[in-house]
Amino acid sequence: MAAADQIKSLIKAFGESDEDRFYASAMQIAASEARQGHVAFAQELKNLIENSRKSRSLAIFDSGKTIHISPQKRELNELLDIFQPRIKLADMVLNPEVKIKLENLINEQKEWELLHHHNLSPKRKLLLIGPPGTGKTMTAQAIAGELGVPVFIIRLDGILSKYMGESIAKLRMIFDVMPAQRGVYLFDEFDSIGSHRHQGYEIGEIKRVLNSFLINIEKDKSNSIIIAATNMPEALDKALFRRFDDIISYPLPSKLEIISAIKKNFGSFNFGGRISFEKLSLLAKGLNYSDIKKACDETVKTMILGGKKLLSKEYLADALKSKQP
Repeated sequence: MAAADQIKSLIKAFGESDEDRFYASAMQIAASEARQGHVAFAQELKNLIENSRKSRSLAIFDSGKTIHISPQKRELNELLDIFQPRIKLADMVLNPEVKIKLENLINEQKEWELLHHHNLSPKRKLLLIGPPGTGKTMTAQAIAGELGVPVFIIRLDGILSKYMGESIAKLRMIFDVMPAQRGVYLFDEFDSIGSHRHQGYEIGEIKRVLNSFLINIEKDKSNSIIIAATNMPEALDKALFRRFDDIISYPLPSKLEIISAIKKNFGSFNFGGRISFEKLSLLAKGLNYSDIKKACDETVKTMILGGKKLLSKEYLADALKSKQP
């Protein structure tokens, strides 16, 4: 049967609501049972785990419970990805300045009635800039998780059209739904409409879409949070910047943030022998959070599939090195 350490890890992950760690521990138990010859039981465990993950995934992305779209505007389904995130700011590793700005925004949003009583408005229009993998998209999810509202990810490829006027009409539809359905509306890779650069689209149409966005965001008085994210701020039209309540820059993680990210990703899993997080942070210097997470995930998978109980610091070091450009 499963080792005591594996069961303790499973229970600890459940108690801490660490879903990824819970499933990893469960898979580790299944692998252990298979090695002991309990093949049927191990397969049954794996099936239960996979079915559970699928049902949880469907529950998260069930858009029917988070938005009600009139029959006349069913085409919005082709422009938006909708889900209810569970993550919070505490689940992220953030630059201190970024964290303070986000905490202030969330506090203002939670106290919006008090602010309105004094004829003040909470911040709700953000421009997030920084390299890929530094947490911009996850920030939108964390804000939504903190406020208990859904995330609406706008499919910019669905908005842009080669037909004159069609892109503007689609953009208008998105802004029209914001007052009726409060949420976090994320325009990711915003430079595709926020700049004069154009790839395959008539430049006049891109300019018209940009002007339409400027007008719509200026006029918007909803309680929804609007977030635009880009890793190419230099490509944005300068007129855009003053339309946002705050502009937040996401740098690559510092040494301390790298160490914190590694520890957070491994959770309750332990390394074999002593480990120098200082040395690991040097190997990860210049990497973004996404690459660090991938290296950590690969290390955990190797441990589980290899039937080990402890993480390999050597494998993690090699995984971090492999992510370097």
